Amino acid sequence: MRKRSLRGAPWATARTPLAGEMQAMTSNHIITFGCRLNAYESQAMGELMAGEGVRKTVLVNSCAVTGEAMRQARQAIRKARREHPGARIVVTGCGAQVAGEDFAAMAEVDHVVGNAEKLERATWAALACGDAPRLQVADIQTVRETAHHLIAGFGTRARAYLQIQNGCDHRCTFCIIPFGRGPSRSVPLETVIGQVRALTGRGYREVVLTGVDITAYGADLAGDVRLGGLVKAILKRVPELERLRLSSIDSVEADADLMDAIACEERLMPHFHLSLQAGHDLTLKRMKRRHLRAQAVAFCEGVRALRGDVVFGADLIAGFPTETEEMFEGTLSLVEDCGLAFLHVFPFSARPGTPAARMPQVPAQTVKARAARLRAKGAAALGALLDQQLGRETEVLMESARRGRTPQFLTVCVAEAAVPGDIVAARLTRHDGRSLEGVALQ
Repeated sequence: MRKRSLRGAPWATARTPLAGEMQAMTSNHIITFGCRLNAYESQAMGELMAGEGVRKTVLVNSCAVTGEAMRQARQAIRKARREHPGARIVVTGCGAQVAGEDFAAMAEVDHVVGNAEKLERATWAALACGDAPRLQVADIQTVRETAHHLIAGFGTRARAYLQIQNGCDHRCTFCIIPFGRGPSRSVPLETVIGQVRALTGRGYREVVLTGVDITAYGADLAGDVRLGGLVKAILKRVPELERLRLSSIDSVEADADLMDAIACEERLMPHFHLSLQAGHDLTLKRMKRRHLRAQAVAFCEGVRALRGDVVFGADLIAGFPTETEEMFEGTLSLVEDCGLAFLHVFPFSARPGTPAARMPQVPAQTVKARAARLRAKGAAALGALLDQQLGRETEVLMESARRGRTPQFLTVCVAEAAVPGDIVAARLTRHDGRSLEGVALQ
C-alpha cells in the first residue's frame, strides 16, 4: 500500500501498511496501522477526541490483515507504555474488533474500543469523563449503517480521503476483515456529494474515494446507483474538483458506468489498484475469489483500451495454502499479463478462524522466498514503467515543496520548490527505480 502521511495533523501518523509510527505532540498520540480507511478514521477519531476533551491518551488504531500486523500493534502498545507511563492507552481498529479480549488482557492497555464504537462521539465523551468500560466491542455483524465523518483535513491542500463505504459481504477464505468490519454499508450519495464539495471548498485538489470494498458501493442503498454512478455524479455536480481517485477496487464488480467514466472522464485519475490476490484458477477457487485469471487479464486489457495512460497496481498473496510452484508461477506471470506496476505483496499469514488456516500450509521459507520473487518482479515492472516516462511532460500535484504525484500516482521530485497543493507542469528527466525526478516548466 504505498506510503501515506497525514502531514500537519497534530494527532495522527500513518505510514506504509503494517507499520505504525508515533509522533510527539502536546496532548494525544495516534498510532495508525493498515489501510487508507484506517488513516481516514484515525483523523476522524483525532477530531472526536479533541472535541470531547480527551487528553493524555495514546490511541492505537490496529490492523488485523496479517499476524505481523497484530504483532506490530502489540509491540507499539508496549513501547507507548514505556515512553508515556502516565498516558491512557486505548486500542481500536480491526485487531481490537477480532481480538478485543486479547488486547484487554495486556497490562499496558486501559481501554479496547470496537470498530462500530470508535466513531461514536459518545464513546470519546465517556472516555473523557472516566465512564468508559475497559472493553467496548459490540457484534459488528449487526451494524447496518456506516458512520460518515467530514474530517477537517490532512494538513495540506493536496489530497483528501473520503470514506464512501465500509464492511464486506464476501468471505474469502484467507480474510479476517469481514469479521472486523462487518457487512457492507454505503454512505448515501447526497452525503458524499456534500462532503466532496466541502473538501474542494477548503482547497483540496484531489479526493480519493476509500472503503473496504468500494466496488460494492450502493448495493445496500435504495435505487440503482453503484460506484460508477457515484463517480459520474461527483464529477458532474462538483466541477471544481480537479482530480478524483479510487482506492483499491475489485475488478469483477466494475459496473458499466465505471467503465464509461474511465473512458470519458479525464478528471478520474488513470491509476487503479486491483484486489487480485493470485493468478492461478485453482488458487483463486480455494481463496473463494469471484474471478478467474482470464477475467483479471481481460479487465486490464479492456481498461487499457479505454485509457492508454492507465497504470495498475494489485494486492497479491505469496504462498497461499496448497500453492505449488506451478500455481505461484501463474501469479508471477500475472504481473506481465496484466501490466502491473505497483505491487502490494503479502506473504500468506494464517488468520485464526478462517478456512485457509485449516488448509495444508506452504513451508514458511517457501512463502518468504516466493514473496521476495514477487517483489523483485514488481520492482522490475515499476522500473520499466519509469523508463517509459523519461522525457515526457506531465502535471504533478505537489504534496510537499519538492515532492508530488502524477495522475498515474508516480512520485516525482522537482528541483524547484513549489507550494504544497499546487499542480505543477514538469518534464521528467530521470529516476532511481522508485521515483522520478523532474524539471518544472515555466
